[in-house]
Amino acid sequence: MSEIVVTGIGIISAIGNGLEQTVDSLLRGKSAVGTIRYLQTKHKEIPAGEVPYSDEQLRKMLDIAPDCNITRTSLLGQVALKEALKTAQLTEKQSFKIALIAGNTVGGMEKSEQYYHHFLNDEEYKEYIGLHDCGACTEMIANGIAFDFDLTTTISTACSSAANSIMLGADLIKTGRADIAVAGGTECLSKFHLNGFNSLMILDNEVCKPFDKNRRGLNLGEGAAFLVLETAESAARRGVQPICRLSGYANRCDAFHQTASSPNGEGAFLAMKNALEAAGLTPTDIDYINAHGTGTPNNDESEGHALMRIFGDKVPPISSTKAFTGHTTSASGAIEAVISILCLTRGFIPANLNFSEKIESLNFSPVTEVHTNQNLRHILTNSFGFGGNDSSCIFSKIG
Repeated sequence: MSEIVVTGIGIISAIGNGLEQTVDSLLRGKSAVGTIRYLQTKHKEIPAGEVPYSDEQLRKMLDIAPDCNITRTSLLGQVALKEALKTAQLTEKQSFKIALIAGNTVGGMEKSEQYYHHFLNDEEYKEYIGLHDCGACTEMIANGIAFDFDLTTTISTACSSAANSIMLGADLIKTGRADIAVAGGTECLSKFHLNGFNSLMILDNEVCKPFDKNRRGLNLGEGAAFLVLETAESAARRGVQPICRLSGYANRCDAFHQTASSPNGEGAFLAMKNALEAAGLTPTDIDYINAHGTGTPNNDESEGHALMRIFGDKVPPISSTKAFTGHTTSASGAIEAVISILCLTRGFIPANLNFSEKIESLNFSPVTEVHTNQNLRHILTNSFGFGGNDSSCIFSKIG
């Protein structure tokens, strides 16, 4: 089977719209987690990584008419998808079978929250009822593109959704169901989202501190990212230069608890172990790990123990980028995949912001300053979801 390569990437998050703004923010080491501006919530004391555009600004960016009903999840998705297709030089349908796979969980919930009472009493906003579910948002993203996808589907596995979308895209290509897969995820903030995590008492009222002994919780975020996947032969036929390889991936579920990770990180351990096996790599081949690293007491220690089981006393340089973007939940696997690819191709390792003191049970500390001029060949990125649905992807340099 020919190797799967990445030929296009697109991203929007709190730290920027597009690849260049994202790289600039990561190199400057400045968090975009701050006061919520656009979500209609009374909990302004809870910081989040909000994309710095209103729905109206996003509509103008995409040339979408003001009277077109569309969700914020779909707006963010369209922005990232269009950049991914542009970088892949995939601007017209051509004679390829193309699949779109999007991970999301919130769907159109933020509009349902705004217009719920209207649903009960008048007709003005009833169209949003049909846009509530995750699949409807994916269809709306697809409808914003100038060609029809041969297959459109949605994955909703909490915070591993977008990573699992990437894996499904690769599998569709390997089984011949698609020539090209456009895979990723999108998620906007919602009150249900914010209040739900708050009720679990895992939100930090300051910018989060992944892998720090005194970590208190996560910050939520929003955004979207997509990758264009195809075989090396397909890229050659189209005359497109691959960006990197998707060399290995795996999903495992330890089903330890509905919202908590197992103490020894069994699911995370198996996902990383199997991803390395699929890539034909050993732990010593990994040059950088983009950790799930949410900043919650449970996740960071559990993920840390899983990393120690894989890498022993030689854990590679590691950082979490969630203090930059917030935890973008269902979109995080794709956003952090794109960040990992940018690190791979531009030779840098982003800092793990706000770290000051090592977790006592772990034998490693994260990278605390941005490292540039790095020769990175293989990057591992982790995305772990509620219920122990754990996914790991490895991206490798071409050649």
